Amino acid sequence: MNSSRPGLSALCRGLIPLSTRTLAQETTGAAKLKTIEDLPGPTLSTTLFWLFAKGYKDKSHLLQGVQKNLYGPIWRSKFGPFDLVNVASPELIAQVIRQEGRYPVRAELPHWKEYRELRGQAYGLHVDKGQEWYRMRSALNPKLLRLQEVSAYAPIIHQVVEDFLQRIEFLRIRSPDQATVPDVAAELYKFGFEAISSILFETRLGCLQEDIPEDTERFIAAVNDMLTLSETVVVFPRWMRSAFPFWERFVQAWDDLYNIAQTLIDKRLCDIHTRMERGEPTDGLYLTYLLSCDKLTQSEIYICVTELLLGGVDTTSNTLSWALYHLARDQRVQDRLYSEVNAVCANRRKPDTDDLRGMPYLKAVIKETLRLYPVVPGNGRFTAESEVIVDNYRFPKKTQFHLCHYVVSRDRTQFTRADDFLPERWLRTHAFQHHPYSFIPFGVGVRGCVGRRVAEMEMYFALSRLVQQYEVRPGEDSAPIEAKTRTLLIPARPINLRFLPRT
Repeated sequence: MNSSRPGLSALCRGLIPLSTRTLAQETTGAAKLKTIEDLPGPTLSTTLFWLFAKGYKDKSHLLQGVQKNLYGPIWRSKFGPFDLVNVASPELIAQVIRQEGRYPVRAELPHWKEYRELRGQAYGLHVDKGQEWYRMRSALNPKLLRLQEVSAYAPIIHQVVEDFLQRIEFLRIRSPDQATVPDVAAELYKFGFEAISSILFETRLGCLQEDIPEDTERFIAAVNDMLTLSETVVVFPRWMRSAFPFWERFVQAWDDLYNIAQTLIDKRLCDIHTRMERGEPTDGLYLTYLLSCDKLTQSEIYICVTELLLGGVDTTSNTLSWALYHLARDQRVQDRLYSEVNAVCANRRKPDTDDLRGMPYLKAVIKETLRLYPVVPGNGRFTAESEVIVDNYRFPKKTQFHLCHYVVSRDRTQFTRADDFLPERWLRTHAFQHHPYSFIPFGVGVRGCVGRRVAEMEMYFALSRLVQQYEVRPGEDSAPIEAKTRTLLIPARPINLRFLPRT
C-alpha cells in the first residue's frame, strides 16, 4: 500500500508540533487568536431545515460537504445537547489529533455511564477515562493488535467463512433464478457477528444456521436495539423520559446484551476451572487470555468484551457489503482481483496470513471501500485534559470536536476522481500522494481501533474466498444504491447480488 509522505507545505499547514505552533502564535500575540464564539455555523432553525425539510436526516454524511462549502473547513453546530466544532480538512484534523493528550476521549456517553451506574457495572472502554481507561486498553491490546498474535485466529475465521460460503450457496440455490442472494448486507452482518463472537467468546453462536438459536437471535436484536436507541436517548433530556419509552427500551437492550455476554463468559470460565481441576491444559485464545492474565477484573471483562463485540461486527459487514456491490458493478476490478487471488492460491486453496502479503490488490479493494464508505462518517475528540489551538482558534477544555472523515476522504484536492471506485490508487506502482490524515478509517494513536487487525483478516479471507468461488453480478434491479447514516454508513436499501459459480 502507498506509504506516501506529505510535502513540506502540508507539514507547514498543520503537522508542526503544538509547542512550535503555540510559540509562534505567542510571538505574534495571543490576542489574535479567536474563540469558539467566533466560529461560523448554522443556526438551530437552519439545521432543522436541512435535516427535515431538505432530507439530510438520513444523509448527515452529505451534510458535511454542504456545511464545509458554506462555512469553510472549521465551523460550529448546535443541536439538542450537542455543541460541536466540526473539522473538515486533513490539516486541521491533524492539529486536533496531535493535541489529544495521553488519554484521549472520543466523546462523552452520559447515557451509557448512567446505565452502568444503574446496574453497578464497570464503566468499560467507552465510558472510563484517564489512567483507568489506559489500563484496560493496555490489557486488551496485545492479543488484538500484534500481527503474530492475530494470526492465531486464522483457523477460527476460516471455519466461519466456510459456513458463510455454505450459507450463500444455500440462499443462491433456493432463489427463483438459482443465483440471487437478497440483502447481502444482512447475511454479512450474521457473518461478522459469528466471526467476532467466535474469537471473543471462544464459542460458535450459530448465526449462519438456517434456524438461529433463540439466545443468539436475542443477542443480535439487543445489539441492534441498543445502538439504534442510543442515538435517540442521548438527544432527549432526562425529564422527558416519562413521556417516551426510549429509556426503558434502551435499558432492556443493554440488559439483554450484557446478560447474554456474561453467561457466555461465565460458561468459558467454568470450563477453564474444570480443566484445571482435572489437570488438563486450558487451551484457548482471546477470552482465555483475558480470564487468566489478572489485568482486568471479572466485571471489566464482561463489559470490555461486550464493547469489543459492538465495534467488531459492522466494520466487517458494512465494508464487505460495499466492496461486493462495487465488484459486481465493475467487471474490470473483479477480474483483476480474481486473477491475483488465483495466482497466489491456485485451485481454490485457502489463503493463510503469509499469502495475504502477496495480495496487494485485495488489500487495495478493502482500502478503497473504506475510503468511500468509512464505517462511521465522523469521529470525535473531547478535549478533557487541556485547551487546544486549531487553526487560529483557542478552544477550552470540554470542547467536543467532530472530525468529518466522510467529506475529507472524498476531497478532490487529496484524491483524483475522488468519487470513483479505484483500488489501483493504493498500489505502490500508482504514483499518488495524499495527506496522511485524509484517510484514517480506523483512527490513529492510542484511540485507534483495537480490533483493526482482526477485522482486516476477516475481510481479506472472506472476500478472497468469495471471488474464488463465485463471479458476482448485480441483481435484477441494478440501479445505484446510495448510503444513509444510522450512526454508521449503511446501504439505503438492500443490496441484492447474483453469485455465479466459477468453473
